[in-house]
Order: sequence, then structure tokens, then C-alpha cells
Amino acid sequence: MSITRDEEVLGGEPRIDGTRIGVRHVSARVIDGGRTPAHVADQLGVPLADVYQALSYYYAHVDEMRELEAANETAFERVRESSLQPRETVQ
Repeated sequence: MSITRDEEVLGGEPRIDGTRIGVRHVSARVIDGGRTPAHVADQLGVPLADVYQALSYYYAHVDEMRELEAANETAFERVRESSLQPRETVQ
């Protein structure tokens, strides 16, 4: 397997070829979540080599990955701001 991009899948973010598992998903579990690559491979049902390829891509493109994360956070914030808020309770 390898890391690929396709605008039709995950909005074009890098992912493990043949899956919808993004490089950011893998890095979040290993780097941020403190899981071992073997645990993540088992959890996601992919070969351990794919997890290491995703991590390798992440470290080779750290600036790109940070930009994608920032864009994702901005999009979520926009959704939060525009979503319906619960009514205030009247007492």
C-alpha cells in the first residue's frame, strides 16, 4: 500500500491507499493518543506497514499536516457557530 490523495475521498487529504483512513487519523492516534503503531494497525484493520507509511508521510510533510489540521478546525468552528443553538430556558 501507499499514501494517496483523491479529491473524492476525505476532501483530498492524504490517506492510506484503498481506505478512508487519513494520515491525520493515524498520527492523531499514535502521536497525540499515545497508542503504539501496532495497536493502531490492529484497531484500524490495516497492516502495520501502512501505519508506518502514514507516520512517515506525516513527518515528511509536517507543515502540510498542520495546515490541514488548522483548516479542519476552522471548518468545525464555522459549523459550530452556524448550527442551531438550544433555546434558553425560561423560568
